[in-house]
Amino acid sequence: MKRKVSSMMSRDVCIAGMDDTLAAVEKRLTDRRLSWVPVLEDSGAILGVISAADLLRFHAGGGNAETVRAWQMCTYRPICVDQEADLGEVARTMVDRGIHHVVVTEAGAVVGVLSALDFVREFVAADASVAARA
Repeated sequence: MKRKVSSMMSRDVCIAGMDDTLAAVEKRLTDRRLSWVPVLEDSGAILGVISAADLLRFHAGGGNAETVRAWQMCTYRPICVDQEADLGEVARTMVDRGIHHVVVTEAGAVVGVLSALDFVREFVAADASVAARA
């Protein structure tokens, strides 16, 4: 039986608004110990994503996080998948495209997120389960 994305996605989604400052986005990531966040338009449409790596590059370039808005910084048109999508196919897409995060949707609305770290956590849990039975 094929697994669905909904079986592994994180449902507790932290969102950034397009007009949020990068300083506010960065604080949210730090406070929640996250490595990325989807950026939404005022209408709720998915605009892009901002990752911790994006913020590191921004700071390395000497930008002012208090004056730059999320819409100016985000990576546009992120990969979005339906929560009913096949987990294996999504994993292959992530590997093929070299991406670490996907936004999970239902009827166009964000309902979750999935990252490469979610796959690692699943592997570690399965490995621990096998070791416990041995």
